[in-house]
Amino acid sequence: MASSLTPRSACPKENLGSARRGMGLKPTPRRNVLSTINNGGVNGEPAAAADAGGSGSETGAPAVEFGGRDDVERLLAEKMKGKSKNDYKGRTEQMSEYIKRLRACIRWYVDLEDGYLAELEKLRAQIDAENTRHAEFEAQLSGAFEELIAANLEMTARCNSMEESLNKEKADRLVAVESYEKERQERESAEASRDVLTVDLERVTHEAKRFSEQLKMVQDTNKRLQEYNASLQQYNSNLQADTSKNGEIISKLQREKSAMMEAMTNLKDLNNSIKNQLDSSMTSQKEAIRVKEELRKEVECLRTDLHQIRDDRDQSVAQVNTLTSELATYSEQARKSSQDCAVLSSKVSAFEETCNSQQEQIETLQKHLTDATEKLKHADVTAIEAMTGYEEQKVTIKDLEERLAYAEFQIIEADKLRKKLHNTILELKGNIRVFCRVRPLLSDGDSNSQEEALISYPSSVENAGRGIDLINNGQKCSFSYDKVFSHSASQDDVFVEMSQLVQSALDGYKVCIFAYGQTGSGKTYTMMGKPGRDQKGIIPRSLEQIFKTSQSLESQGWKYCMQASMLEIYNETIRDLLAPGRSNNVEMSAGKQYTIKHDAQGNTTVSDLTTTNVFSTADVTSLLDKASHSRSVGKTQMNEQSSRSHFVFTLKIFGSNESTGQQVQGVLNLIDLAGSERLAKSGSTGDRLKETQAINKSLSALSDVIFAIAKNDDHVPFRNSKLTYLLQPCLGGDSKTLMFVNIAPEASSVNETVCSLRFASRVNACEIGVARRQTQARSSDNRLSYG
Repeated sequence: MASSLTPRSACPKENLGSARRGMGLKPTPRRNVLSTINNGGVNGEPAAAADAGGSGSETGAPAVEFGGRDDVERLLAEKMKGKSKNDYKGRTEQMSEYIKRLRACIRWYVDLEDGYLAELEKLRAQIDAENTRHAEFEAQLSGAFEELIAANLEMTARCNSMEESLNKEKADRLVAVESYEKERQERESAEASRDVLTVDLERVTHEAKRFSEQLKMVQDTNKRLQEYNASLQQYNSNLQADTSKNGEIISKLQREKSAMMEAMTNLKDLNNSIKNQLDSSMTSQKEAIRVKEELRKEVECLRTDLHQIRDDRDQSVAQVNTLTSELATYSEQARKSSQDCAVLSSKVSAFEETCNSQQEQIETLQKHLTDATEKLKHADVTAIEAMTGYEEQKVTIKDLEERLAYAEFQIIEADKLRKKLHNTILELKGNIRVFCRVRPLLSDGDSNSQEEALISYPSSVENAGRGIDLINNGQKCSFSYDKVFSHSASQDDVFVEMSQLVQSALDGYKVCIFAYGQTGSGKTYTMMGKPGRDQKGIIPRSLEQIFKTSQSLESQGWKYCMQASMLEIYNETIRDLLAPGRSNNVEMSAGKQYTIKHDAQGNTTVSDLTTTNVFSTADVTSLLDKASHSRSVGKTQMNEQSSRSHFVFTLKIFGSNESTGQQVQGVLNLIDLAGSERLAKSGSTGDRLKETQAINKSLSALSDVIFAIAKNDDHVPFRNSKLTYLLQPCLGGDSKTLMFVNIAPEASSVNETVCSLRFASRVNACEIGVARRQTQARSSDNRLSYG
């Protein structure tokens, strides 16, 4: 910068001429030339003559005026006229006139030069002034340049230190990112194994179901076969009984047949003897023998043969007179024998046919029984194999269930590790954690389907449970926070995510949890809840956890003392909700001026505020009931029970360990902010209007503080509001801070919802520093002072 400045002595003379030309001035002739012309005569005339000629105006000669350079050039170009060389007098007069005009021209030039010289002196004075100012400006620039060099050196040093810290932070961030990537890979592998196990489990379940159906079918078949076998056995026993009965009948018939055969044999013998007798006596006896043989061979034709024998006998009566009586007797006996034999033959044939048919039936039934027995054996083998496969499948399913349970356990542990690492990263960064909660649609809402049309939740691995998408004027707005709770999330789901933060208060940290959002978005329900165990909010659940954990730590030598206080900020005025005699929003000690004070350790106190020692959850519950009845509420067009003030619950925790001598001091601040609202929607008038203006002003001050912190401004306007000044240690100190942003899903509230979500994103980006634990060694008197 200094090298570009030219000192006064270094300015060339040509700059004056250029400056003169820049201002429109004509070049000035040299003063010595004009002086010579004025002092000397023309063509050798003395100066006196010139002076005399210069006073021509006094002798009555007319004065010559010059209008400019053109008149001078015409004068110089003028020539002598009409005079002869010998007319010296005329030429002298003409020359004198010419000399007068030349002197007038010279005087004009002298006057012009004087004007130029005056202008030159003026310009020189201006140049001197400019050079002086330039020198002063150069000196100032030199000083500023030196200061800039010093500042540059300082900024370079600061930049180097900041680069070192940035490199260190980048290294830490890379380590955290690597651990997060490793955790994400493990989680993805766990999810992949879980998916594989889920597919295997579904397949095994399907196969087990199919085997169960097959087993049921086999059992039904086995049951039917057993019933069929029982019926077959019953039928077989009946057949055996019928067979035995038929056997007895057959044996009886066979005995009868044997007896008849013996009788026939006897008759045949008799017939043979008679035949022999007839053969010996007469030829007709041969015919009778032949008839007997035919009767034996053809039982059915015996009667016809007997008739023929009778005819033959009648014909031979004349011949055989002596044997008539014997022949008649024989014929009668033969007739009877033939009849008996025919009857017996028919019976035997019928019995043989019956036996054959029954034998065939028995063989068929035995074949069916054999087939049924084989099928039963095969069914038994199949059932045994199915039972064996079923047992193996049960073992496989049990193994898969154990593996699935182990995988789910690993996933849960990995998720816990992820949350722990995420909390560690946030604590190292010092960011304010932000949870978003969506209120369900109210039963008396204008529409029952606006939530699906307005709000959605990303399902990707990176944004699952952390992202929320909102449709506003046809455009999709995406936001991401530390945790997002949908409208179906319960109070228990919400508290599980932030229970570790409450635990930090017992460990000696300052913890602040506050709810932000428009009126009617569910802030008071989130913080306070409703009657009923499942409807309890963050404040009663946090106190239950603190007292339960403090009791469990007594076995390790810890003893805790706790003090509770509750206040509200109403119209930029602090009210003590536990003040004696306070009821129905009216405080008896209205003249008290409550002052907020912060000490060097970041602890906050409010003067004259009522502080009560609490020893159990019941004590705090009674105080909460008293505070809820004392808190300022009002009815607006948007909410029947609208909170008209900011509610602040503070629990100071003092702990000491007799065995280790360690002492801790933690603070738990639970804040339910009043909801932002628009006058056009709430319809507030009178006192409600003043309350709305005060609420919006304090929330606007909170927004200004967040913007200043996000931009790392040197000045953060904490004192612009009682709320921001009370929250100063939480927003700009070393505490662990969590903000709940509550939103309503109705389409009529989409503008307020977008504003709340954008404000929450800015809050989530704020870095307030790493939280410090307040611990100290035990004092010499082994006592902890609870002040």
